[in-house]
Amino acid sequence: MGDRVRRGRAALGAIGAGAMLLALVGCGAPPWAQGGGQTTPSSSPTVSASTTPVPTPVPNDLSSGSTEKKVTAGAIAATVKYWSTLSMDRWTATALKPVSISMDTTVTPNDGQQVYLQRATMTAVPGNATQSFAPLTPQVDQSNPPGYVVLSPYSYSQTFNVGEVPAEATFVTLQFTYEFLLQTTPTSSDFAKQTASDTLTVAIARDATPAG
Repeated sequence: MGDRVRRGRAALGAIGAGAMLLALVGCGAPPWAQGGGQTTPSSSPTVSASTTPVPTPVPNDLSSGSTEKKVTAGAIAATVKYWSTLSMDRWTATALKPVSISMDTTVTPNDGQQVYLQRATMTAVPGNATQSFAPLTPQVDQSNPPGYVVLSPYSYSQTFNVGEVPAEATFVTLQFTYEFLLQTTPTSSDFAKQTASDTLTVAIARDATPAG
Protein backbone atom coordinates (compact mmCIF):
# COMPACT_ATOMS: atom_id res chain seq x y z
CA MET A 1 0.00 0.00 0.00
CA GLY A 2 2.93 2.33 0.65
CA ASP A 3 4.05 1.94 -2.95
CA ARG A 4 0.64 3.00 -4.23
CA VAL A 5 0.69 6.16 -2.05
CA ARG A 6 4.14 7.08 -3.28
CA ARG A 7 3.06 6.58 -6.92
CA GLY A 8 -0.01 8.81 -6.36
CA ARG A 9 2.12 11.59 -4.88
CA ALA A 10 4.56 11.36 -7.78
CA ALA A 11 1.69 11.66 -10.26
CA LEU A 12 0.33 14.71 -8.47
CA GLY A 13 3.81 16.26 -8.45
CA ALA A 14 4.14 15.77 -12.21
CA ILE A 15 0.73 17.33 -12.81
CA GLY A 16 1.68 20.31 -10.63
CA ALA A 17 4.97 20.82 -12.51
CA GLY A 18 3.14 20.72 -15.84
CA ALA A 19 0.60 23.26 -14.66
CA MET A 20 3.43 25.55 -13.52
CA LEU A 21 5.11 25.22 -16.91
CA LEU A 22 1.87 26.08 -18.67
CA ALA A 23 1.43 29.07 -16.39
CA LEU A 24 4.92 30.30 -17.19
CA VAL A 25 4.27 29.93 -20.91
CA GLY A 26 0.91 31.68 -20.57
CA CYS A 27 2.53 34.66 -18.81
CA GLY A 28 5.13 35.18 -21.49
CA ALA A 29 5.16 38.36 -23.63
CA PRO A 30 3.06 38.12 -26.83
CA PRO A 31 5.00 37.96 -30.11
CA TRP A 32 4.12 41.53 -31.11
CA ALA A 33 5.50 42.88 -27.83
CA GLN A 34 8.89 41.19 -28.26
CA GLY A 35 11.69 43.26 -29.66
CA GLY A 36 12.85 40.62 -32.10
CA GLY A 37 9.50 40.23 -33.81
CA GLN A 38 8.47 43.91 -33.85
CA THR A 39 7.94 45.44 -37.30
CA THR A 40 8.01 49.17 -38.01
CA PRO A 41 5.04 50.34 -40.09
CA SER A 42 6.25 51.63 -43.42
CA SER A 43 5.41 55.27 -43.99
CA SER A 44 3.00 55.91 -46.83
CA PRO A 45 4.73 57.41 -49.87
CA THR A 46 3.99 61.07 -50.37
CA VAL A 47 2.15 61.58 -53.63
CA SER A 48 2.68 65.03 -55.05
CA ALA A 49 -0.31 66.18 -57.04
CA SER A 50 0.73 67.17 -60.50
CA THR A 51 -0.16 70.79 -61.19
CA THR A 52 -1.36 71.76 -64.63
CA PRO A 53 -0.55 75.36 -65.49
CA VAL A 54 -3.71 77.39 -65.98
CA PRO A 55 -3.52 79.60 -69.08
CA THR A 56 -3.55 83.28 -68.29
CA PRO A 57 -6.82 84.79 -69.50
CA VAL A 58 -6.38 87.18 -72.42
CA PRO A 59 -7.74 90.67 -71.72
CA ASN A 60 -10.58 91.67 -74.03
CA ASP A 61 -11.98 95.20 -73.96
CA LEU A 62 -14.84 94.10 -76.22
CA SER A 63 -15.78 90.97 -74.26
CA SER A 64 -19.19 92.49 -73.46
CA GLY A 65 -19.67 93.58 -77.08
CA SER A 66 -18.72 97.23 -76.62
CA THR A 67 -16.81 99.63 -74.42
CA GLU A 68 -16.67 103.37 -73.79
CA LYS A 69 -13.52 105.37 -73.16
CA LYS A 70 -12.79 109.01 -72.36
CA VAL A 71 -9.69 110.70 -73.74
CA THR A 72 -8.45 114.26 -73.46
CA ALA A 73 -6.40 116.55 -75.67
CA GLY A 74 -5.73 119.91 -74.05
CA ALA A 75 -9.06 121.66 -73.54
CA ILE A 76 -10.88 118.94 -75.54
CA ALA A 77 -12.52 115.95 -73.83
CA ALA A 78 -13.71 113.17 -76.13
CA THR A 79 -16.10 110.33 -75.36
CA VAL A 80 -15.44 107.38 -77.68
CA LYS A 81 -17.58 104.26 -77.97
CA TYR A 82 -16.11 101.11 -79.55
CA TRP A 83 -17.91 97.98 -80.71
CA SER A 84 -17.77 95.24 -83.32
CA THR A 85 -20.54 93.79 -85.45
CA LEU A 86 -18.57 90.52 -85.51
CA SER A 87 -19.09 88.33 -82.43
CA MET A 88 -15.97 87.70 -80.37
CA ASP A 89 -15.96 83.93 -81.07
CA ARG A 90 -15.48 84.80 -84.75
CA TRP A 91 -12.51 87.11 -84.18
CA THR A 92 -10.15 84.51 -85.58
CA ALA A 93 -6.69 85.10 -87.00
CA THR A 94 -7.85 84.88 -90.63
CA ALA A 95 -11.16 86.76 -90.33
CA LEU A 96 -11.76 90.36 -91.35
CA LYS A 97 -12.55 91.93 -88.00
CA PRO A 98 -14.49 95.24 -88.00
CA VAL A 99 -14.17 97.82 -85.22
CA SER A 100 -16.66 100.69 -85.18
CA ILE A 101 -16.26 103.94 -83.27
CA SER A 102 -18.54 106.83 -82.38
CA MET A 103 -17.18 110.05 -80.89
CA ASP A 104 -18.31 113.42 -79.63
CA THR A 105 -16.41 116.07 -77.68
CA THR A 106 -16.76 118.93 -75.25
CA VAL A 107 -14.39 121.85 -74.73
CA THR A 108 -13.55 123.77 -71.55
CA PRO A 109 -14.05 126.68 -71.39
CA ASN A 110 -16.72 126.66 -74.03
CA ASP A 111 -16.66 130.13 -75.58
CA GLY A 112 -18.47 129.08 -78.74
CA GLN A 113 -15.42 127.84 -80.66
CA GLN A 114 -15.75 124.74 -82.83
CA VAL A 115 -13.90 121.42 -82.50
CA TYR A 116 -12.93 119.42 -85.59
CA LEU A 117 -11.50 115.93 -85.99
CA GLN A 118 -8.93 116.27 -88.74
CA ARG A 119 -7.52 112.77 -88.74
CA ALA A 120 -8.24 109.39 -87.11
CA THR A 121 -5.75 106.51 -87.31
CA MET A 122 -5.97 102.89 -86.18
CA THR A 123 -2.89 100.65 -86.03
CA ALA A 124 -3.36 96.97 -85.13
CA VAL A 125 -0.45 95.18 -83.41
CA PRO A 126 -0.88 91.38 -82.98
CA GLY A 127 0.80 89.61 -80.08
CA ASN A 128 0.78 86.79 -77.55
CA ALA A 129 2.13 86.22 -74.06
CA THR A 130 5.75 86.10 -75.21
CA GLN A 131 6.07 88.38 -78.23
CA SER A 132 4.64 91.14 -80.41
CA PHE A 133 4.37 90.76 -84.15
CA ALA A 134 4.80 93.37 -86.87
CA PRO A 135 1.95 95.92 -86.88
CA LEU A 136 -0.58 95.79 -89.69
CA THR A 137 -0.78 98.66 -92.15
CA PRO A 138 -2.32 101.68 -90.34
CA GLN A 139 -5.82 102.66 -91.42
CA VAL A 140 -6.45 106.38 -91.70
CA ASP A 141 -9.56 108.54 -92.06
CA GLN A 142 -8.58 112.09 -92.90
CA SER A 143 -10.93 114.97 -93.70
CA ASN A 144 -10.44 118.06 -95.76
CA PRO A 145 -9.46 121.04 -93.56
CA PRO A 146 -10.52 121.90 -91.03
CA GLY A 147 -12.03 118.44 -90.43
CA TYR A 148 -15.17 116.74 -89.19
CA VAL A 149 -17.28 118.66 -86.65
CA VAL A 150 -17.24 116.61 -83.44
CA LEU A 151 -18.38 119.11 -80.81
CA SER A 152 -21.53 117.76 -79.10
CA PRO A 153 -24.31 117.44 -80.27
CA TYR A 154 -22.41 116.57 -83.47
CA SER A 155 -20.55 113.28 -83.54
CA TYR A 156 -18.16 111.26 -85.68
CA SER A 157 -18.64 107.62 -86.68
CA GLN A 158 -16.33 105.29 -88.58
CA THR A 159 -15.53 101.60 -89.02
CA PHE A 160 -11.99 100.28 -89.33
CA ASN A 161 -11.05 96.69 -90.15
CA VAL A 162 -8.42 94.43 -88.62
CA GLY A 163 -7.08 92.08 -91.27
CA GLU A 164 -5.34 88.70 -90.97
CA VAL A 165 -2.91 88.29 -88.08
CA PRO A 166 -0.33 85.52 -87.41
CA ALA A 167 -1.78 82.19 -86.31
CA GLU A 168 0.28 82.39 -83.09
CA ALA A 169 -1.40 85.66 -82.03
CA THR A 170 -3.76 85.42 -79.06
CA PHE A 171 -4.76 89.08 -79.04
CA VAL A 172 -4.47 92.27 -81.05
CA THR A 173 -3.76 95.70 -79.61
CA LEU A 174 -5.61 98.50 -81.41
CA GLN A 175 -3.84 101.84 -81.16
CA PHE A 176 -5.99 104.87 -82.02
CA THR A 177 -4.75 108.39 -82.64
CA TYR A 178 -7.15 111.34 -82.90
CA GLU A 179 -5.95 114.70 -84.22
CA PHE A 180 -8.22 117.65 -83.44
CA LEU A 181 -8.34 121.28 -84.59
CA LEU A 182 -9.78 123.77 -82.10
CA GLN A 183 -10.78 127.26 -83.14
CA THR A 184 -8.90 129.87 -81.16
CA THR A 185 -12.04 132.07 -81.09
CA PRO A 186 -15.59 131.48 -82.39
CA THR A 187 -14.98 133.67 -85.46
CA SER A 188 -11.29 132.91 -86.04
CA SER A 189 -9.80 131.04 -88.97
CA ASP A 190 -6.86 130.09 -86.75
CA PHE A 191 -6.77 126.69 -85.09
CA ALA A 192 -4.89 124.95 -82.33
CA LYS A 193 -3.98 121.33 -82.98
CA GLN A 194 -4.50 118.81 -80.17
CA THR A 195 -3.80 115.06 -80.30
CA ALA A 196 -5.29 112.26 -78.19
CA SER A 197 -4.53 108.55 -78.18
CA ASP A 198 -6.33 105.46 -76.97
CA THR A 199 -5.71 101.69 -76.89
CA LEU A 200 -7.94 98.61 -76.95
CA THR A 201 -6.97 94.96 -76.53
CA VAL A 202 -9.15 92.36 -78.24
CA ALA A 203 -8.69 88.58 -77.90
CA ILE A 204 -8.15 86.42 -80.97
CA ALA A 205 -10.40 83.35 -80.99
CA ARG A 206 -9.08 79.94 -81.98
CA ASP A 207 -10.21 78.57 -85.33
CA ALA A 208 -12.58 75.65 -84.94
CA THR A 209 -10.78 72.33 -85.47
CA PRO A 210 -12.35 70.38 -88.37
CA ALA A 211 -13.96 67.12 -87.30
CA GLY A 212 -11.77 64.12 -88.20
